[in-house]
Amino acid sequence: MKTEGHLIKETLPGSIAEEMGIEPGDTLLEINGQKITDIFDYQYYIQDEYIEALVRKPSGEEWLLEIDKDYEEDIGVTFENGLMDDYRSCHNKCIFCFIDQMPKGMRDTLYFKDDDSRLSFLQGNYVTLTNMSEYDIGRIIKYHLSPINISFQTTNPELRCKMLNNRFAGEALKKVDRLYEGGIAMNGQIVLCKGVNDGAELDRSIRDLTKYIPQLESVSVVPVGLSRYREGLYPLEPFTKEDAEEVLSLIHSWQERLYAQHGIHFIHASDEWYILAEREMPEAGRYDGYLQLENGVGMLRLQEEEFQEVMADMAKSGYRLTKRRCVSVATGRLAYPYIRKMADRLMAAEPELTVYVYPIRNDFFGEMITVSGLLTGGDIKAQLKGKELGETLFLPQNVLRSGEEVFLDDMTLTELSDALQAKINIVKSSGHDFVEKLLKEK
Repeated sequence: MKTEGHLIKETLPGSIAEEMGIEPGDTLLEINGQKITDIFDYQYYIQDEYIEALVRKPSGEEWLLEIDKDYEEDIGVTFENGLMDDYRSCHNKCIFCFIDQMPKGMRDTLYFKDDDSRLSFLQGNYVTLTNMSEYDIGRIIKYHLSPINISFQTTNPELRCKMLNNRFAGEALKKVDRLYEGGIAMNGQIVLCKGVNDGAELDRSIRDLTKYIPQLESVSVVPVGLSRYREGLYPLEPFTKEDAEEVLSLIHSWQERLYAQHGIHFIHASDEWYILAEREMPEAGRYDGYLQLENGVGMLRLQEEEFQEVMADMAKSGYRLTKRRCVSVATGRLAYPYIRKMADRLMAAEPELTVYVYPIRNDFFGEMITVSGLLTGGDIKAQLKGKELGETLFLPQNVLRSGEEVFLDDMTLTELSDALQAKINIVKSSGHDFVEKLLKEK
């Protein structure tokens, strides 16, 4: 049986909640006489300038609090469950699903497949629409919660059923029409699988999706990630340089047409395609404000732009290191050439700086996985053992579990630091942070 109400984890200092006597351990029961199902309800009912909140104290005593506040001002509480409800799992068996390609024995949370539209709104997760009811669609439109991020894969209904292994997956695409008509902003994703939804099918998908402009603001095309744990799964092949060139040619042709018609490029290729095709990243303006950074679309270009800015500022200010500094950086093989290039330019500008840059091969998931976000502590440890690391080893932020200092294989940052006998620091994906951290003198 579901527990009544929502347990309050924290009351923010100086907040309305603190002023009203709400404390951690209290339970929010209702707002304006309405029971709160989840974060959607909470954020909707909390907006008004006057609200009545029913709170139960640990003693069982119930307080009805009358609160005057600014419109959309939060009362300043966080809950034990950020979603304020159970997470909805995905029941599809997608041929490209990376979770199905992981080895046994990892922590349980890594095997959870979410397909929750509420996480799409809150955290930017992508949903297939197959787990979304008409009630869910109605609430999204009613509360105008956007953007919603959608995993399209293809607009061919029959092919979508095959790719998701769900006989309702094609029909689920009709929900996009409801979101479009409701004025909900959306972003899309296509995980491209060789010989499945590429070529003519990709062309069809792009054409079909353009009718949702401007509510559908962008669509990214990313290559399927293939680990070495694919026994018994749908046979998929990696893309070649020639394949990448064809994908980019198709996307660029659509970008030119759509920009002329709508003033946006709309369809975007992830950075992997340019690296595989051995092409330069597009100019910054082609990314329409970097709407798809989380999908690796334009991340390297933005990093380069930020790096250029900070280097120009350094040149104007005349900044120079005051003493010798030697550091190291480890990253995935995908980003390595770009990190290496920035490090070389930084050393050229700062003669007192030495930077060792190491590409880490992904032995855990297989060499075809080249992104830094899927590196394990074990691979980093094995490949950096005995290497020159300088006074600090820098790692990209995405190698760690969000908000924690733990790698995918459960090795902690402290354990890796002890094993390598090196101080470890984390660098964000921005070019600004890269320069600041590498030049920072203690």
